[in-house]
Amino acid sequence: MTTPDYAMRNKAFKDSIVALDGAILTITLNRAKQRNTFTEDLVKELIEVFTLADRDDRVRAVILTAEHTAPAYCSGADISGGWNRLWEPEAEKEGEHAHRDGGGSLSLAILNCRKITIAAVNGHAAGVGMTALQLPFDFRFVWEGAKLTFPFVRRGIVPEAVSTYLLPRLVGHSRASSLFLSGEVVSPNSPHINSLYHKILPNREDVYPAAKAFAQELALNTAQVSVAYTKGLMQHPGKNAEENHLLDSRAMKLLASSHDGTDGVQAFLEKRMPKFTDTLSKNSSPWYPWWRRLDVKHYKSKL
Repeated sequence: MTTPDYAMRNKAFKDSIVALDGAILTITLNRAKQRNTFTEDLVKELIEVFTLADRDDRVRAVILTAEHTAPAYCSGADISGGWNRLWEPEAEKEGEHAHRDGGGSLSLAILNCRKITIAAVNGHAAGVGMTALQLPFDFRFVWEGAKLTFPFVRRGIVPEAVSTYLLPRLVGHSRASSLFLSGEVVSPNSPHINSLYHKILPNREDVYPAAKAFAQELALNTAQVSVAYTKGLMQHPGKNAEENHLLDSRAMKLLASSHDGTDGVQAFLEKRMPKFTDTLSKNSSPWYPWWRRLDVKHYKSKL
């Protein structure tokens, strides 16, 4: 397998800084002077990095963060030129059915990344800084002093980036309604949103180090293929309990007989650290993915 050279690729990046440290890939938003507002270039960069991380067996976890001295983690989309500057010319010619929200494209890329993903929210966040840059991640760490808001109804638009699908499933429908339909600014400790976060930290400079230490612990103690299959079972479950039983039964049979499955048991019995060596490029079954992938970019929507 060819391993991507993130350092070389990063020469072309202007809105993010990418660094691979062992098994941990860190992406740092690089628009501090613009309060890390969301741009078309940033979307393209982040989609590329998460796609590369998914394919790179060296990567066990991906962290997205900002410099803790920046004014914000992400203060939303760059709308200095109005909403129309966000539309692609080709889609504009074909009509509203052809439009694909950039935040949603990024959310899908993050959800499709088979590695552990962590958002280290070390500053204020609004709009897409709350949706695409937080909700599709597996874990979220946050500074308790951050001001958080989903301001869409106060801007005359709707929540984007697959957020109306994700947020109710993450915090419950009632809490999601409170957050979306009020557009109020809340703190991470608010009962409406505190369950979204894996850890809430008192100091913003501690958010990324805590997220990285957690990522390193998981990189050592979790199996790459197991993580991917578990994420798949949660994101693409059966239509009912019986179908899910069939899916997790097959996944269990495949992974239990793998090297990692065998060593996981032996490590537990011998009271030692496991030696997980299976990788997605070499040890994933042809059965995975078991769901039909939808090409949303070229899909002729009837909605």
